[in-house]
Amino acid sequence: MKRRIVMSMLAGATLLAGSLLGATPAQPADAPAAQPADVPAEFGTDWHDPITAAPPVDRPSGRSCQVTVAEAQFRDFTPYKGAYVPPEGCGARWSKVVLRMDGKVKGRQYDRLGYLHVGGVEIFRTSTPEPSPDGIQWSVEKDVTRYSDTLRRAQDVEMLIGNVVDDTYTGIIDVKVTLTFYAAPAPALTSATKTPGRPAPTPRSPIGIADRPTATPDRVLTLQNGTLTTPRNSERIVAEVYATGSGGGCEEYWYLSVPDQAPYSCKASGGPYREVQIKVDGQLAGIAAPFPHVWTGGWSNPFLWYVVPGPRAFDVKPIEYDLTPFAGLLNDGRPHRVEVSVAGVPEGQSGWSAPVNVLVWQDAKRVHVTGKLTAHQAGDLANSSTYTPGSEHRVDTLGGHRLTVAGYVDTSHGRVTTTVRRALTNTSVHRWTDGENLDALDATWTDDQATTVDGRGPARTTRAQRTYTMDGTTTIGAGDRLRTVLTLGDRAMAVATQEGRRTAWSRLDDTYTGDAAWTMNVPRDQRHAVGTTRERYRSYGSGGCYDRALTSVQGVLTEDRGGC
Repeated sequence: MKRRIVMSMLAGATLLAGSLLGATPAQPADAPAAQPADVPAEFGTDWHDPITAAPPVDRPSGRSCQVTVAEAQFRDFTPYKGAYVPPEGCGARWSKVVLRMDGKVKGRQYDRLGYLHVGGVEIFRTSTPEPSPDGIQWSVEKDVTRYSDTLRRAQDVEMLIGNVVDDTYTGIIDVKVTLTFYAAPAPALTSATKTPGRPAPTPRSPIGIADRPTATPDRVLTLQNGTLTTPRNSERIVAEVYATGSGGGCEEYWYLSVPDQAPYSCKASGGPYREVQIKVDGQLAGIAAPFPHVWTGGWSNPFLWYVVPGPRAFDVKPIEYDLTPFAGLLNDGRPHRVEVSVAGVPEGQSGWSAPVNVLVWQDAKRVHVTGKLTAHQAGDLANSSTYTPGSEHRVDTLGGHRLTVAGYVDTSHGRVTTTVRRALTNTSVHRWTDGENLDALDATWTDDQATTVDGRGPARTTRAQRTYTMDGTTTIGAGDRLRTVLTLGDRAMAVATQEGRRTAWSRLDDTYTGDAAWTMNVPRDQRHAVGTTRERYRSYGSGGCYDRALTSVQGVLTEDRGGC
């Protein structure tokens, strides 16, 4: 049995993940011996609406305006086309812009991957939950303030959640997307800003050293035929890439692929190591570890995800690359080729989507900001996958890469040098038996970055350490009973220092655990599915704390606890 093809089938830009063929494991080992009366013995035809432990977007007080960006039903691969018009009554500068997508679907359907473009800029990428026969509703919120430049003008809108509706897969995905704009507070008038008979000037954040990490960008650009032309006075440039493995084949499960000589259903000559790279004019400019997304049909077990999805499944976060060391090169007014690729994907094989936005901060007092790339040190990409045959096959993978780039820009406030150091590692152990009736993975990815900005005052360094973990086992036992036990981790630490002094810090730990079982190859009402899923999302640091824990059993939410 080629179970990995059952695990998920992806067509085009759409995830057709999750097996709906039917199956049954034993009761999850950690399920309570005596369940509350309101928790059924097994999944029925209805369950709690999808929910995540991630925090809602903070919303400021004061005046707000709302605009509907898209309202559509997705039955096929026809994109929704619409028009966006900026709101009236909230000005053209906003303290925050919040996107909200509300969705509903009922019947039978795979999970699907979707995007929202405004003026060609991808502002949102998401996947969908799989529905109950009786129907579900869910919502996702995202802070999209960084796209304010795009949102100040009327724009074309395109949204797609590619779908297939037929006699078997009946779920029509119905969504509505709104943007809520929060007006920026009026600036306080001083003797320096008051001019008789004239309104106070609109405040503009200085693009100084302290402001650079948090200020809203002045411009949001997209690539034109694979090239980028920046304003000639750009002093900070950040590329963001919404990288997702998809495409109907094994790249959706890239972390499970094995070398060609190993007897497994998903193969890649270099094994499972993947790295998302960005190049400027052919020169490596940034490296990153892709997040190991698990969509809501993943690991052959949709019962793991019906109520609590895996981290980032509903809000796909972009990878960020600081390209400021290349600003002196990019600011010559000419188009420069910018390419994104995924190292480790077998040549000629599709399966990754990686749209690019470029965020630019400009020096308002300079027409042309000059500069130079001063350092470029790329280490050798390490990638070793060792196959060990046996009654239990095994692949051990060790991969990693390092890159350091540095450059300066001569701005109206002096020379500013930016140095970016990034280091990636990946270790994994993949075990399986003939027929893949046992399939297990224990993997860790780290992505560490240190960015130092030196100029006009003491140097500031921001260090970000990201760690992703996946530890899971799927077994198929007697009577086609499939059981999956899985733990996923999304962790991060960030520290900002100046003159050796810590000025800000934060930690994130988003951990999902699940244990679910069902009987395959039987009608839906004979699956006897059971499952317990948990998520705890904790973040804390100099900006405060947040802590929320969720538990669901057989589709019933049994715990929703918060506090710090």
